[in-house]
Amino acid sequence: MRPIKGEIRVLGFDDGPFSPKKAGKATVIGVLYRGGAVFDGAMRAEVDVDGTDGTETLVGRVNSSKHREQLRVLMLHGVTMGGFNVIDIRELSGRTGLPVIAVCRRKPDLAKIRRTLARFPDFEARWNAIRNAGKIFELEMENNKRLYFQFIGIGQEEAERIIRLTCTRSLVPEPLRVAHMIASALVKGESGYRA
Repeated sequence: MRPIKGEIRVLGFDDGPFSPKKAGKATVIGVLYRGGAVFDGAMRAEVDVDGTDGTETLVGRVNSSKHREQLRVLMLHGVTMGGFNVIDIRELSGRTGLPVIAVCRRKPDLAKIRRTLARFPDFEARWNAIRNAGKIFELEMENNKRLYFQFIGIGQEEAERIIRLTCTRSLVPEPLRVAHMIASALVKGESGYRA
């Protein structure tokens, strides 16, 4: 990892609305930001709702992106997309050569997630991907609010600095906030975001 600059290129991925417990696709948007200030580009993908193609899909989008050489960090809103399509952030980092930070506004309830994943025939693979994300850390933000995060390929202090650097408009890092809004607009016709 190079020194963290104010305009570090962060590519954030989030999914849009989808029909839970129903076969289909979930729209995923990737948004490239320089720090938390400058929007530099976007990409689109789809993953199977409750599928197993999430990690592979993100690896493909990142490695084939025209922005690939500029990227320094990947950021995800949690480690699942399209329901319980689990993103293995260790594999994502290893296959792209980039650090990954997964950020949530609420602390994930691992016991509840494990119970839900137990209904899938490939439970062990999905649960291993959840465990590969490592320990969940808490980051205190302004006004006594907190974010929760996991990371691979970067140190804790670096991850915290990047999260703070990208939280310029709300409690949610800009690459994730904007990715969610774009994905929602594509699926529903309009978007909004409550911080």
